[in-house]
Amino acid sequence: MASKILGRISAVAAACVALPLVLTGVAGAHGYTTNVPSRAYLCKTGAVSNCGPIQWEPQSVEGPKGFPARGPGDGRICAGGLGQFAQLDDPRGGSWPARKVSSGQNLTFSWTLTAPHATTSFRYFITRDGWNPAAPLTRAALDPAPFYTVNFNGARPGSTVTHTGKLPARTGRHLILAVWDIADTGNAFYQCGDVTF
Repeated sequence: MASKILGRISAVAAACVALPLVLTGVAGAHGYTTNVPSRAYLCKTGAVSNCGPIQWEPQSVEGPKGFPARGPGDGRICAGGLGQFAQLDDPRGGSWPARKVSSGQNLTFSWTLTAPHATTSFRYFITRDGWNPAAPLTRAALDPAPFYTVNFNGARPGSTVTHTGKLPARTGRHLILAVWDIADTGNAFYQCGDVTF
């Protein structure tokens, strides 16, 4: 009897020690873009079907920070490198719904944060003219530097974040990669939004 009780106590103690180790990689912060509407958000709202589990958790596209030097691998950027969200990396033949925008336009970017966290920055990258919208996103398809950055210097944002930045000159269909860099973890959140100039 005593050995069974000790065995149960040991199992509970082991679980208590293991749980923080399992959760160490989780930032505790989650968010997605609603403007430009991200692929994850379009799946959440049902505007796009056959999305897999991202439709229930558009806020969970989290991967290593440090983009473009580090972060998710090429072809896996829109899903943050997470296999369960691979549908976000599928270009669907270039048929994702795209927001109409204009070169040089001041565009308001909006995030919904389901669990705000200390933030380094919000950064926005865009594809180069001549990129292939029917292929998964790669670093070579993007301008290497963000066209717009909002620094937060470790501050914790509210549950919604909006800021307005000027779009670069482009023509045709493009993709905007929004990156929310978390200040006190090794992770960032990645959101891909399709646009047409």
